[in-house]
Amino acid sequence: MRFAAAILLTACTAPAQFKSTSTLVLAPTTIVDSKGHYVDGLEAKDLVLFDNNVAQPIQVDEAIYPISLVVAVQTSVNSQAVIDKLGGSGILFTELLAGNAGETAILTFGDTVHDLQDFTTDPSQLEKTLRSLHVNRGDAASLDAVAEALKLLEQRKPERRRVILLIAEKRDRASQRKFAGVLREVQRQNVLIYWLTYSPTLTAYTARPRTVKSADPKKDGELVPYDPGSQNLLNIIPELAQLGKPAAAQELAKATGGRSVGFLKQDALEEAIQSVAAEVHRQYMVSFQPRPSPPGKFHSIRVEVKGKPELLARTRAGYWPLQ
Repeated sequence: MRFAAAILLTACTAPAQFKSTSTLVLAPTTIVDSKGHYVDGLEAKDLVLFDNNVAQPIQVDEAIYPISLVVAVQTSVNSQAVIDKLGGSGILFTELLAGNAGETAILTFGDTVHDLQDFTTDPSQLEKTLRSLHVNRGDAASLDAVAEALKLLEQRKPERRRVILLIAEKRDRASQRKFAGVLREVQRQNVLIYWLTYSPTLTAYTARPRTVKSADPKKDGELVPYDPGSQNLLNIIPELAQLGKPAAAQELAKATGGRSVGFLKQDALEEAIQSVAAEVHRQYMVSFQPRPSPPGKFHSIRVEVKGKPELLARTRAGYWPLQ
């Protein structure tokens, strides 16, 4: 409760008036110590940002930027147990993660992507939407889901922070989009990606018993026979084959300055959402005016804390100059 209250107080800070030029680069930065604890109270003079290894003059804004959040939920045939765990999470998305002046949209995906809920600030509407989730056919088209989330975010006002939270297995299985193209668009829009990952094989066995809902009193409340679907022992071999493929979750999250977090049970899922919320609202809003450079060439950036190499600063991997 103390954790939740602290996040709510942070999220209720007045939103920033984002003053920028068309070329200002925003680099939300998370700073932790050797034990993973957040480090607060630093100022622009304490930090140095390198653009292609050249230190840049920076500013650090302490105000909270209003957040536009897209929650993308995998609803393929092996996702029923996770869908069941999400029913009561609406308030976590609106009050903790999106925060004050924030807005949240929801999309789902199997092998196709569906826009399920437009941007809203109403937690009860999100609860209703999350409780209506159901399994769709097909595999996980995670990159296609990210691409659709980017389309939704591109329509939001430029002064808003853009965050995508995926709840899905960590490897893409069925997307038409290619990783490189999606990554470039993510970096172009300066979107922060967090990916809550799970094992479809293991998570299926954490599901609570399901019961029949029926007007017939003889049937109402009967246990639904457990059906592991594709997640049975015969599926272990193709699952092992997936281990050799690149993990889109880790790569996209790392490139944007976010991270991937694994979970198994419902309490771990809720803790992961709270952990992401804590991080988003304790980041330093570092920005700088990049020097003119030819378009089409990626610039790598990094942030360090002056004189304190034991502190870890995590930010986006870089940016593409305007063309």
